[in-house]
Amino acid sequence: MSETSTKPYLLRALYEWCTDNGYTPYIVVVVDASTRVPAEFVKNGEIVLNISFEATGNLKIDNDFIHFKARFGGVAREIEVPVSNVSAIYARENGQGMAFEVQRDEDGQRKKKPRGGEPTKTPPKKISPLLSAVPPASADQDKAPDDDNQPDPPGKGGRPRLTRIK
Repeated sequence: MSETSTKPYLLRALYEWCTDNGYTPYIVVVVDASTRVPAEFVKNGEIVLNISFEATGNLKIDNDFIHFKARFGGVAREIEVPVSNVSAIYARENGQGMAFEVQRDEDGQRKKKPRGGEPTKTPPKKISPLLSAVPPASADQDKAPDDDNQPDPPGKGGRPRLTRIK
């Protein structure tokens, strides 16, 4: 008998932690043929979904799928996401949460279990995130001497950021 994944249990626990503390839980989902989400909101093969009580209807986090109803641009949609496609869950307000690895094959598609439930013989290929170089800051920019090595303060009302810690 194969062991049940801990991922759906961790998702449910972090969802509950967010709601108990007044935070807004968001999930990051890798979109493929098995996900049912509005395609017009998918960016770079991923979609970020607000799964708070206020934003969803009939939310159910099963061991295999996350199901709920949500409005996108005023239109009600049925959302169905495989738990295996969730790459992160976090609180919008402070970015605290957890990231997960989503297994993909050589074509960039999510690895699927074979029909017998037996694992594949070949080891999964790890796909690293796409990164792009950031041009260095020019030396002639006006900077106050006390601003050196100071991180930018978080912006208000902007898109939340997930900080992955390994």
